[in-house]
Amino acid sequence: PQTMQQRPQYGDILREVFDYLNFTVKRLHSMGIVDLLIDPGFGFGKTSQHNFRLLAELGFFAELEKALVVGVSRKGMVYKTLGTTAAEALNGTTVLHTMALLNGASLLRVHDVKEAMEAVVLVQQLQQKESKNGVM
Repeated sequence: PQTMQQRPQYGDILREVFDYLNFTVKRLHSMGIVDLLIDPGFGFGKTSQHNFRLLAELGFFAELEKALVVGVSRKGMVYKTLGTTAAEALNGTTVLHTMALLNGASLLRVHDVKEAMEAVVLVQQLQQKESKNGVM
């Protein structure tokens, strides 16, 4: 943990995180463990650019057929991009929570439960309306 943020490098962040998670899921399945959640690890050994690519392409992880957990609450990718502090990053966090939900997140790991639930309710309403209209 002391060095994971020092110049993290990937050839293809999306493929490398997916491959690691896919390997881990298969290994756990072989051990009889099947109830799993997938977390791409936002902020852990990744730059903001890496994190934004993972967020934009969360749907790629659907192939793993597991619930996807996203933890971007008040992380550096939010407050550093906005030029603020973690304490002032609620609005940016809510925006990224909404994007994560729209891109396939099943669960959010949050600091601000009320605001995250509001994002969940609104996204669910949008998705219900879209599915009724045959958009989704």
